[in-house]
Amino acid sequence: MNQSVEKNDSISRLASDPVGRLLWQYSLPAVVGVVVMSLYNVMDRIFIGRGVGADAISGLAVTFPVMNLSAAIGLLVGTGAAARISILLGIGNRNEANCVLGNSVVLILINAIVYLSLFAIYIDPILLLFGASEATLPYARDFMLYILPGMLIMNLMYGLNNIMRASGYPREAMYTMLIGAGANLVLGPLFIFGFGLGIKGAAIATDLSMAIGLVFVWLHFCKPQSVVRFQKGIYKIRWHIVASVTALGAAPSLVNFAACATNAMVNNLLLKYGGDTAVGAVGIFATYTGLLCMTVVGVCQGVQPILGYNYGALQFDRLRKAFWMSVGVGLGITTFGAAVAEIFPGWIAMAFTNDESLIEMTRHALRLSCMAFWFIGFQIISTTLFQSLGMAGKSIFVSLVRQVIFFVPMLLILPPIYGLDGVWLSFPTSDIFAVSTVVTMVWLQMRQLRRMEQQHNICN
Repeated sequence: MNQSVEKNDSISRLASDPVGRLLWQYSLPAVVGVVVMSLYNVMDRIFIGRGVGADAISGLAVTFPVMNLSAAIGLLVGTGAAARISILLGIGNRNEANCVLGNSVVLILINAIVYLSLFAIYIDPILLLFGASEATLPYARDFMLYILPGMLIMNLMYGLNNIMRASGYPREAMYTMLIGAGANLVLGPLFIFGFGLGIKGAAIATDLSMAIGLVFVWLHFCKPQSVVRFQKGIYKIRWHIVASVTALGAAPSLVNFAACATNAMVNNLLLKYGGDTAVGAVGIFATYTGLLCMTVVGVCQGVQPILGYNYGALQFDRLRKAFWMSVGVGLGITTFGAAVAEIFPGWIAMAFTNDESLIEMTRHALRLSCMAFWFIGFQIISTTLFQSLGMAGKSIFVSLVRQVIFFVPMLLILPPIYGLDGVWLSFPTSDIFAVSTVVTMVWLQMRQLRRMEQQHNICN
C-alpha cells in the first residue's frame, strides 16, 4: 500500500490555492534562483573579458559545449527526478518519492566519475574539436582543468535544488541559489583580480561557491520534517526508478547534449568564416540569450510542480490555467530580451569587452540572431508541459525540434551561401520553424486533455 503524503501545507496547496498565486509563489523564487545562478557565468565572463582580454573570452566560449555536456548529464537525473517526485506526491506515494531522491544522488555520482575522467584525459582534443584555436586553447584549457571538480558539485546542487522545489520548498530552493551566487560575487573578483589568477581564478571561485550552495541544499534533505529526505534504504538502485527518471529527464538533457553538438558546429563555422573574433561574439550572444532562456527555465521550474501534481490529482482545469499563465510570462521575457538585442546590441557587447572589433561583430550578430527570439518562451514552456505530464517522447521531440531538427540543416545550408551571416541567420530561421511545430503539438495535447477531463467527469 502506498504511504500517503502527510498533511503538509507546501504540498496540499498545489491542489487548492489559486493558480495565479501558486505560479507567483513557485516561479518567482525559481526565476530568482536560476537568474542568480546564471550570473555565475555572466559575471565570470564580464570579469574575464574586461580583465584578461578578447582571446580569453573567445577561449571561454569554446568551453560552452563542454559545460553543456556536463549540465546535460546532470539534467538527465535532476529534472527527471523532480518531475517524477511531483507526480508521485500528487498521487500520494511518498515512499517511492524518497527512493527517487536516493537513486538520483547515486546516479549523479556514477555519471560524474565517468565524464570527469574522460574530460581530464582528453581535454585538449575535446576543446580543439569544439573550436579552439592556438590563441584560445590555453585559456580554454586553464578554465576547464580548474572547473572540472565543480562540475560534480554543480550537478549535485542543481539536481537536489530541483527536487527541493518539486517537493514544496520553492523559497528554500531560491535561498540556496542566492547563497551560492552571493559567494561567487565576492570570490570571483577576489580570485581573478585580487590573487591575480585570471581565468583560473574564475573557475576556482565558481567551484567554491557551488560547494557552499551544495552544503545548504544537502542539509535540507537531512531534516526529518522535509517532505522527501535522506534515509536508509533509498540508495539501492531500482531500475524502474532509473528508467522513469531518465525518461522524464531526457528532454532537458537532450537539449544540452544538442547544444553541445551544435555549439561545436557553430564555433567551427565561425572560426572558418570569421575567426576568433566571431567565436568571441557568439560567446557574448550565448551568454545574453542564455540568461534570458534560464529566466524562462525558472518559470518552468516554478510551474512544473503545479502541472505535475495537478495532473496526478486529475485536476485538468488547474493544469491548463497554470500552463497558459506560464506561457504568457515566458513570452514576455523572450520578447523583452529580443527587443533589447535589436535596439541596444552595442550596450550588451560593451558590458563584456572593450575590444572595438569584438563589439562591432557582436552588435551585428545579435541583430541577426535574435530576429525570431521573441517566440522562444513558448517553446521552452511547452517542453515542461509534456515533461510534467510524463510524456517523455513528446517532451524530447519538442526539446530537439529547435536545437537539432531545424537548426542543424540551417547550419549546413545557409553558411555556404551567405558566409558568416549565414551562421547568424541559422538561429532565427530554425526558431520560426520550431515554434510553428510546437504550437501544433500543444493544440493537439490540449484537445486530448479535455477528452480525458470529460471521461473523468462522466466516471464520477
